[in-house]
Amino acid sequence: MKRLFDIVVSAIALVLLSPLLVGIAIAIRLESPGAVLFRQQRIGRDNTLFMMLKFRSMFDDQCDATASVLTTRSDSRVTRIGQFIRRNSIDELPQLINVLRGDMSMVGPRPHALSARAAEQLYWEIDARYRHRHAVKPGVTGLAQIRGFRGATVLTADLTNRLSSDLEYLRDWSMGKDMWILFRTIFVIRHDNAF
Repeated sequence: MKRLFDIVVSAIALVLLSPLLVGIAIAIRLESPGAVLFRQQRIGRDNTLFMMLKFRSMFDDQCDATASVLTTRSDSRVTRIGQFIRRNSIDELPQLINVLRGDMSMVGPRPHALSARAAEQLYWEIDARYRHRHAVKPGVTGLAQIRGFRGATVLTADLTNRLSSDLEYLRDWSMGKDMWILFRTIFVIRHDNAF
């Protein structure tokens, strides 16, 4: 049922948003040379790796495929279009293709890069429960996101707050909760921690 929901919602969203997607792609190409889409290896269900898609928001030669350097406010690597699409979560829209492919779900724990860190520690070094969040497909949005736990992970609490929400999502999952999280996402698309 969840997979059918993902296919229907992502396909409808891709069709309805296609004018916006084409417009953003053109704007990215006009501002700076390079690929329109940014591909980054992320951890998926059962710790399998997949290539997550995003609109490129940085200058092509400064993209960080391994996520070894966190993006900061006023980051010089981010283009003007990149600032706009990151601030409004538009850079995440190509993940609808990941959902259609079956790499991701509309709702679930957000996928992290392999080298993502908080307080100079890899995520799984901070909390042994971290691996449990990979029991399901990662999501375009999730419980942590609607609670405001997004953006750079500078402190260990930045990760543990997300992780607690992810584990709560796994424990209390229902299709009704997925639809509620999708609805609530509308209100957090633009967020101060998205930069």
